[in-house]
Amino acid sequence: MLFAIYSLIIAGLFATLDAGDVALTEAAVGAGISTVLILAVLTLVPRREHRHAGHSIPALIIVTITGAALIYATFDLPEFGDFNNPVHQHVGPYFIEQTYSDMGIPNMVAAVLASYRSIDTMGEAVVILTAGIAVYALLSVPPRRRRRDQERDS
Repeated sequence: MLFAIYSLIIAGLFATLDAGDVALTEAAVGAGISTVLILAVLTLVPRREHRHAGHSIPALIIVTITGAALIYATFDLPEFGDFNNPVHQHVGPYFIEQTYSDMGIPNMVAAVLASYRSIDTMGEAVVILTAGIAVYALLSVPPRRRRRDQERDS
């Protein structure tokens, strides 16, 4: 539930920043579909966990190695917020300078998403549609009764 609330707050923040399509995607996927999928999974898992002894040490080693590799990789990242970072020198300046003259739209985010990256935005809409169909398919199947419930009824 906290993740759903967080996604709704972030969607509201995106809407406040005039990024309506990003807000809609965050609200649909982050708050809506993810929450429904988590609740659907919780209804399918058993109430009691069957513990298997001896599997925790290899998993702990793998997680530790992966975490150490990720921390080591962060040392290679450029300085946070530096204007001379490669991400700020590629196409960002072109969009800032030319968006209004190319599109005539005062909102730079809307112009980039609707014109420069329209195929990508259409792809996001397809992802949201597919996720919605998957959630509908999961929720339309009646839940199976557990064996203990069936044995108790017989």
